[in-house]
Amino acid sequence: MSNVRVRFAPSPTGELHIGGARTALFNFLYVRSVGGTFILRIDDTDLERSRADYTDKLIASLRWLGFDWDEGPYYQSKRLMEYTSEAERLLADNKAYRCYCSIEDLAKGRDAAHKENRAYQYPGKCRDLASEAEKAYLKEGREAVIRLRTPDHGSTVVDDQIRGEVSFDNEMLDDFIIVKSNGQPTYNFASVVDDLQMGITDVIRAEEHLSNTPRQLLCALALGYKLPRFAHVPMILAPDRSKLSKRHGATSVEEFYNEGYLPEALVNYMALLGWSPGEDREILTLEEMIDSFSLQRVNKTAAIYDVTKLAWMNGHYIREYKPDKLAEASLPFFKRRGLLREELSDPEYDYFKRVLKAVRERARTLVELADAAEYFYLEQVEYDVKGVKKAFKKEGTAELLRTMIEELRAVEPFDRETTEAFYQDLGEKTGLSIGRLIQPTRLAITGRMGGPGLFEIIELLGKEKTIARLEKAIDYIDRYQGSD
Repeated sequence: MSNVRVRFAPSPTGELHIGGARTALFNFLYVRSVGGTFILRIDDTDLERSRADYTDKLIASLRWLGFDWDEGPYYQSKRLMEYTSEAERLLADNKAYRCYCSIEDLAKGRDAAHKENRAYQYPGKCRDLASEAEKAYLKEGREAVIRLRTPDHGSTVVDDQIRGEVSFDNEMLDDFIIVKSNGQPTYNFASVVDDLQMGITDVIRAEEHLSNTPRQLLCALALGYKLPRFAHVPMILAPDRSKLSKRHGATSVEEFYNEGYLPEALVNYMALLGWSPGEDREILTLEEMIDSFSLQRVNKTAAIYDVTKLAWMNGHYIREYKPDKLAEASLPFFKRRGLLREELSDPEYDYFKRVLKAVRERARTLVELADAAEYFYLEQVEYDVKGVKKAFKKEGTAELLRTMIEELRAVEPFDRETTEAFYQDLGEKTGLSIGRLIQPTRLAITGRMGGPGLFEIIELLGKEKTIARLEKAIDYIDRYQGSD
């Protein structure tokens, strides 16, 4: 195993977004490609917004996607002593200082900067505070934050593995806060302490964190640790190149699961958001992604989210799943619609798999799969309105269905081959096209005009259900014609 160590460090302030999941994937692919260690860390220092149920959902989503980690999860909320100790060390080395400026003083500075149309920077009022002044502030009961002493000239350069060198002017960086007045570390400080103490060699994260990197580099330099390598992956934008949001459809892993997407499809799709395996390949197993992955193939430009492509890819995986695996994945969606009871007998389970095999070809999600299979389980089907006009309203349809019923009763065995042969013979006898026979039959037994092959449906439903539905269709047609 190599000494490469990466981490995925989500904040439990919401569900795992597709952007976060893609970041986890790139970390996972990179570290597995080099034989390193994948660490899961929960960055939960935001006590007001962090929630235990979000942590549980984050972990469940990662497991569902198949991202197994080697260490963790570690929790920042349990490492407060580590951050306090490192902050105290910086204070002792005069690399940080306590700041007693009041909220009101800082607000005045921000207002002034806003009026002058410039970015606000902390002016360093407490940078060289005399001990007497500090005692006076303490006597007043003021609470202090801890700020890092930052250089006011030169530049801080981020050597990014995707973007190359990115330079930040130190004059634009003030003495930023590393510990809040309540003793909690800020994100930039806690993240650096964790990365350095956990031996993280490569920080692979979203582009939006690039602006945090100079501050984190300054923290790391002050602490005297070896810097990790950085790689900032491109943003994921909506089709109109706006920020991805719920109005563009599902955006969290949990939503994708609930909408019937398979983990392999979502992982495959996310991998191609900003990365290319080469050779125009689109369908890849996780093992193939690991073998092909490199940060050099990650794009600098934003990736565009395309739900149509994801749905197409998901349909491919639905068709490729083995019967038992597809049945296991589909069961919750069939139960949610009330099509299946909690416990299935062996014959019921076998029938379920046969139904899935019949309807899987056109389904793009497990929700669509359950919808496509609905008529195999319902006692009464509802007829498609357009189908009624097209197939039931034609003169002589009810009589045609009666003829079918009488002759179908004698068909044995009642399987695909014999029923298809029956319809061929009936067409020759009546002089009607096979389409004229199939259309009203399909609508009668499924309520729809499309779907799997009719004779496969008939075989699955069986003689009793097929004839019963044809009889109900005759009653419907008689009532429909009587209302004209």
